[in-house]
Amino acid sequence: MVQFVKKGSVIGGVLIVSLLGLGVGQNITRQAAQMQFARANSAPSTSPNDLSGQHPDRYENLELFNRVLHFVEANYVDEVKNKTLIEGAIKGMLETLDPHSNFLPPDLYKDMQIDTSGKFGGLGIEIGMKDNILTILAPIEDTPAWKAGLKPNDRIVKINNESTKGMNLVESVSKMRGKPYTNVTLSIYRDGFDKIRDIVITRDIIKIQSVKNDLLEPQFGYVRLTTFNENAARDVKKAIEEMSKKAKLRGLVFDLRMNPGGLLDQAVEVTSLFIDQGVVVSTIGRNRDQKDVKYAHSGMAYKDFPVAILVNSSTASAAEIVAGALQDHHRAIIMGQPTFGKGSVQTVIPLSADMGLKLTIARYYTPSGRSIQEKGVQPDITLDEYDPKLLTQARLKPDPFRERDLKGHMINTDEDSSVKEFKKEELETLNKESKDKKKTNDKGEKSSDKSSKEDEEMIPLKMNPKEDYQVRQALTALKSFEIFKKVSSDIKSPAVEKTE
Repeated sequence: MVQFVKKGSVIGGVLIVSLLGLGVGQNITRQAAQMQFARANSAPSTSPNDLSGQHPDRYENLELFNRVLHFVEANYVDEVKNKTLIEGAIKGMLETLDPHSNFLPPDLYKDMQIDTSGKFGGLGIEIGMKDNILTILAPIEDTPAWKAGLKPNDRIVKINNESTKGMNLVESVSKMRGKPYTNVTLSIYRDGFDKIRDIVITRDIIKIQSVKNDLLEPQFGYVRLTTFNENAARDVKKAIEEMSKKAKLRGLVFDLRMNPGGLLDQAVEVTSLFIDQGVVVSTIGRNRDQKDVKYAHSGMAYKDFPVAILVNSSTASAAEIVAGALQDHHRAIIMGQPTFGKGSVQTVIPLSADMGLKLTIARYYTPSGRSIQEKGVQPDITLDEYDPKLLTQARLKPDPFRERDLKGHMINTDEDSSVKEFKKEELETLNKESKDKKKTNDKGEKSSDKSSKEDEEMIPLKMNPKEDYQVRQALTALKSFEIFKKVSSDIKSPAVEKTE
């Protein structure tokens, strides 16, 4: 999903094989970047002596490069074009920097310039490098990759039978992109697989429903934001208002797990839905005196309910900005796992009509001045992830015995006598019938063969917040907040009940 700076800036956490296949981080306007590049080109030319005076080893190193270039051109076993060698040298130079800085030769630069017209299709996955292997960070919900059953930490070892060893992120994205409704074959290895599997996925135009919402319980809402597209803040606001019409919210679970980021201005807008003043994020480049600060917009904030934000290792960039800002402003409790940790800013600079340079030009900082580069946003409460199905099976279901089970117990006259409940004997009968039925079914089941096991491993992820362990824990935290607030209030002004 290529987003050049139009209205606002862009920060992308990872590369996304989506509509156009690439999300790049940018936080200065393209015009400003071009001005910087123009100034560099218009600087007075210097002689070798001047060069050696400013950088004593530069001229010597350039001479070394020239000798190697000449030797390869003259002696390599096959004839190699000078342009190929120069582009390869530039690519290698940028690979000595960080993984987000890349040389963009004509084919990749053209891809970067294509507007989001729907001409190309994608898969809907976020990818990154892990241990120098192309790795899926997260499939985007309801996309071809999601439906094909790809999961976080799957390793992509081949694309259309071409090894990904040595490929950078930009190259791999380019190979996975293509016309809608055409196929691409990914060779996938996953922990637990007995061999590498070829997964055929049909490219499609990626239309992401960025916001989903639900009421977990009366007055406790849930909003999931999957990406910071140009409508992110508007859709989050709409979701909150929709739930508020049903009941006054007493708490909100804001799910940013597997959110790769997106537009910086939307990160500011979303943050402004919860705070109405103060710093959201700041960026600092090589010159630390030049600091760009983004502030919250006033008049938008919902302040009358607590917020719990869920994050994980695939929460990146713009999503990290929101989580870090609300954590520093003490507006939300952060729960889950440490985030991805991309705290750098990139911009794309044209080198010629058909080539470009994507370069890291700044770091960004949370309101308190924290850099999350490499470290990520650390949650206030760490939560492990569990398979809801296994968690349900492991849950203890004791058979309690209480006062109401005693024969002839006194009836609580404060209760509504119109409420009808099952008697214990009726429930025991139902439970016995259920167990007998399960035993009959178990006898008739056949052991699953290898192919059915493989099919089960590729079942798409299902996001049901009401069954999600981390969501339930976040809901518990919100309820606890209300309880402790009430307890604190009671301690300050204890209520004494008079008895006669």
